Amino acid sequence: MGATPAIGIVGGGQLAAMLAEAAQRQGVALHVQTPSDQDPAVPLASSVVFAPLGDVTATAELARRCTAISFENEWLDPEALAPLVASGVQMVPSLEALRPLLCKRSQRELLQRLHLPSPRWFPLAQVLAPPEPPAEEQEREGGSSGGDPDGGGAQGRDPSPPLPALPEGFGFPVMAKAATGGYDGRGTALLRSTADLEALLARVDPDGWIVEEFVAFEQELAVVAARDSQGEVVLFPLVQTHQHAQVCDWVLAPADSSHALEQAARNIAASLLTSLNYVGVLAIEFFYGPQGLLINELAPRTHNSGHYTIEACTVSQFQQQLRVVTGELALESDLVVPGALMVNLLGIDQRRSDDPMADYSARREALQALPGAHLHWYGKAGSSVGRKLGHITLLLQEQDPVARRREAMERLAAVRQIWPLPPS
Repeated sequence: MGATPAIGIVGGGQLAAMLAEAAQRQGVALHVQTPSDQDPAVPLASSVVFAPLGDVTATAELARRCTAISFENEWLDPEALAPLVASGVQMVPSLEALRPLLCKRSQRELLQRLHLPSPRWFPLAQVLAPPEPPAEEQEREGGSSGGDPDGGGAQGRDPSPPLPALPEGFGFPVMAKAATGGYDGRGTALLRSTADLEALLARVDPDGWIVEEFVAFEQELAVVAARDSQGEVVLFPLVQTHQHAQVCDWVLAPADSSHALEQAARNIAASLLTSLNYVGVLAIEFFYGPQGLLINELAPRTHNSGHYTIEACTVSQFQQQLRVVTGELALESDLVVPGALMVNLLGIDQRRSDDPMADYSARREALQALPGAHLHWYGKAGSSVGRKLGHITLLLQEQDPVARRREAMERLAAVRQIWPLPPS
């Protein structure tokens, strides 16, 4: 009888917790590295290395307990981890595959190299560069003999620096994003005017931000894909997502989309994963509208948009992650019901962990009483407005897409009567 497969996860949040639940069902030992004994994955893990996520010595200890290491989020330092790989530690996905996905700027550069559709963008620091003067003015000011030895050019010019300006071809509004560290609406800013641009420049380092054209989309879509060590790419159904204050509010599976649109998403995922020689699970968020399908963001891990797969699919995104990290082949996953609605349960107010009402027990009991409801409570310590505290998946029965969407919105309304959205 073979040894029990064992993997390590750097991170102990809800994604690691749901992975640990799947690992228990599949007979896989899952060890985690996380800083707090209050983190959701701690009571479910086979063992825990208590340390900050960036503690490479702790990651080395984690590696001694397992055959491969994966990551709960993309906030990692590949340079710090490289010596572990050199010593023989297996990381899935590999550091080389992860490297271009760890910040939004390198993601955009990757998509450009691969000619994959995404919003036009530029580095925020570019707005500080003075515009190039017309060619004839350069000739007048340029290298004629006897010019100003200080390079001053024309006399009487205002020495004050130029106002920041969008590059040619861009106009307000635009969306500014922190290249690293942003999530759930943090690290983003909608810029409607030059005044907004100047205010952003006054509070951030422009070298750490990018700016994208504002996309007038009709729908936000997402897909979770996986690629195994044999190069096989499999996709979960394409889903529609909906945001509240830039945090995922609900996910409807499957999206009401054409076969051509689904095939376009599949081709994008396969091209991306294959070009990176990526082994693991990856999520792609899309905008869909007059410009067609555009890649919004990439997440090199399991994803909020795939939580519905736990109850609604033959293989969940977490089971798929376990398979590819342990070296097994990825499996095609189909819906076992006509559809599913996943609703995030976001913190409604501020509650300390020692507050007896911090677990929203009365609301949770009411949610569990809904027909066909599957409640996942993450067990986080305390609550803050907008924090992801759990989710509920409701399995849908209508076969017709229009009727299924109506069913989903009726089920959503029932959830919102019990668990309202937090203030924006």
